[in-house]
Amino acid sequence: MKKILLVVFTLTLFICSTASAQKGGALRGNVFDKNSGEAMIFCTVLLQGTGIGTTTDIDGFFSIGNIPAGKYNMVVSSIGYDSTAVEITIKEGGITTQRVVLSESSIQLGTVEISSRREQARSDVAISKVTVTANQIKALPGTGGQADIAQYLPVLPGIISTGDQGGQIYIRGGSPIQNRIMIDGMTIFNPFHSIGFYSVFETEIIKTVDVLTAGFNAEYGGRISAVVDLNTREGNRKRVTGLVSANPFQAKAVIEGPLKKFQEGGGSSSFLFTAKHSYIDKTSPLLYSYAVDTTFYPSSGEGLSDKDRKRLPFSFTDFYGKLSFLTANGSKLNLFGFNFNDDVNYIGVAKLGWQNVGGGTNFTLIPPNSNLIIGGTVAYSDYNIELQEAGEQPRSSGISNYNVKLDFTYFGLRNEIKYGFEVAGMDTKFKFRNFVGNTINQNDNTTELGAFVKYKEKFGDFIFEPSLRFQLYASQSKALLEPRLGMKYNVTDGFRLKAAGGIYSQNLISSVNELDVVNLFVGFLTGPESQIYKPNSTEVTAHRLQKAYHAVFGAEVDLSKNIELNVEPYFKNFTQLIEINRNKLSPSDPNFTTEQGKAYGIDLTLRYETKKVYLWGTYSLAYVNRDDGIQNYPTIFDRRHNVNLLGTYKFGENLEWEAALRWNMGSGFPFTLTQGFYENTNFNNGLGTDPLTNNGDLGIVLDTKRNAGRLPYYHRLDGSIKRLFKFGKYTSLEVVASATNMYDRENIFYFDRVRAKRINQLPIMPTLGATLNF
Repeated sequence: MKKILLVVFTLTLFICSTASAQKGGALRGNVFDKNSGEAMIFCTVLLQGTGIGTTTDIDGFFSIGNIPAGKYNMVVSSIGYDSTAVEITIKEGGITTQRVVLSESSIQLGTVEISSRREQARSDVAISKVTVTANQIKALPGTGGQADIAQYLPVLPGIISTGDQGGQIYIRGGSPIQNRIMIDGMTIFNPFHSIGFYSVFETEIIKTVDVLTAGFNAEYGGRISAVVDLNTREGNRKRVTGLVSANPFQAKAVIEGPLKKFQEGGGSSSFLFTAKHSYIDKTSPLLYSYAVDTTFYPSSGEGLSDKDRKRLPFSFTDFYGKLSFLTANGSKLNLFGFNFNDDVNYIGVAKLGWQNVGGGTNFTLIPPNSNLIIGGTVAYSDYNIELQEAGEQPRSSGISNYNVKLDFTYFGLRNEIKYGFEVAGMDTKFKFRNFVGNTINQNDNTTELGAFVKYKEKFGDFIFEPSLRFQLYASQSKALLEPRLGMKYNVTDGFRLKAAGGIYSQNLISSVNELDVVNLFVGFLTGPESQIYKPNSTEVTAHRLQKAYHAVFGAEVDLSKNIELNVEPYFKNFTQLIEINRNKLSPSDPNFTTEQGKAYGIDLTLRYETKKVYLWGTYSLAYVNRDDGIQNYPTIFDRRHNVNLLGTYKFGENLEWEAALRWNMGSGFPFTLTQGFYENTNFNNGLGTDPLTNNGDLGIVLDTKRNAGRLPYYHRLDGSIKRLFKFGKYTSLEVVASATNMYDRENIFYFDRVRAKRINQLPIMPTLGATLNF
């Protein structure tokens, strides 16, 4: 605690001394859409005739400090909106607040001279960071006609998925537990449904998704690989609106509207509620029975109908609600809550279900007489999962989590300082019984305390962004300092070099093992509190945390007004990884084992965008290895080559048609070869067991070299075509026809060694869906 207080005191002195040394006045404000009252992100704000400018953030907020006193003409612009010019006066030591409302342009321009994305690229380090919007997600040919962030993430460089059913998301060599996924400032555990196509997040309410695949700054802690930071939008502040949507996979509804209507110069409040429920378990016997592997089930005549055999056994139900309050000066308060549910039922074989409920609040406070902006989050969630397999003891896991975060941001003319504090508490319950009957049972409470400071300074064409995180793990009695650094150099207006790196740690462990191709049971544990050992040795480790070092470099090239190229080589050194010891043979064996690992490669991204055409292409060359002290081996998600191509085209008199294609090709995943089989006799009756007449189980002899084999290459083409019908100013119907795996490629998922059967991923699955907006 003394160390934390020292950090707080030092940061406060630093901020105060920096702020007092600044001169000039400050300009800040918010930009809103005139029709909906929605905050407008990434608008360009310029003081005409000067080099002073910025872009709005995800709340439509902008702030510029240390502007020389005087009168200026402020111009605010955004693609598809009429630009607005406002005359402002900056006073020495004063703060000028300006609210701006933009109207949609009556003339839809194909190109604009001012690109906020390009301006952001020149003013932010943004290495290994991709910002995704709802419109980009919806442009993807979605399974079931509904695009989802779970389907969009694998389109991004460095991200792969291991399969359609229960597949996991891996980001630049990091396993799912090593990626922190957040919504509105709170951490979400297991955010992807078992069918693999859908997440718990509703696309229609997404404002932005920041995907940070390596080298992220000290604002984020508690994970050693990557961060996915999702923010939802507020409800419509002008009128009640919504949508209903249905297709063979799911149905959903969104309703939103004002509690107090938005008016220029005044406060407002709004509500937003979403609900979705899947029907694939009901529709699949009629439409997709050919896609079901029925050999999982017992033989006929055992009480299982033919309809049950030909159903995809997945279902889910998600609810999310949000209340938003906005003051006249831009301060805001959001209250949100959710209930996410997932079920898998292989009748007579296995039944799995999980639920995640929670809620919280986040706020932004803009003091009228200070250039220090205050933000915060308070949230709580409770996740529980249980798996019951035929003839086996049930597996269960639960994690209750709360987090409290408070941050402060100061904006200068060419610098920015942000610092904050975070408290997270976790209560974990986990029970697992391995193949020899040994049980791992954990019930733990732990607290993590964090503090961070991030400083950003622009020196001409050079951007320097050092940051430092202090992390205290109470259960481990371990305090760490984690320095991180990001840099960018604008060589020319169209060519930029960048670099980032840092130290990262985490205490959370998952029940999912990196040897699993498919594992629907996703449980969580905190790190071991008893001693653990270095890989395959009796030497005690120096600490009981997972740690990693990142280094990433890159180059951004604007090849033309519409074409952008990004190249990023990266390296991650996982100095200690901790997993459950699932091969525990006796009660005295340790519950946890350790490994080391390395992930490195290069990602290339090419983007082309006009009014009608959007093209996106990525290529990733990656190496992901682990060392268990016995051998160095590739992980099961070590995909050497991965290519993603995405294209959309809008056409028609009013661009009411949109066609989209997405093609993915990846080299085969590693697997361990089979050397032979044997009869595994269970001596349940002791010496009375007769091995000559007893039928034992089929045992498998695996190759001593782990993951030495490779599956065949994977490739798949998805496509969709949409038609928008407008019935009035606010009412429209969107009809979409789509197909997953259009040329019906037989992509292997895994090979069932016991049944000697190849299990493929899903075949061609055509769908037709409709969405009514009102």
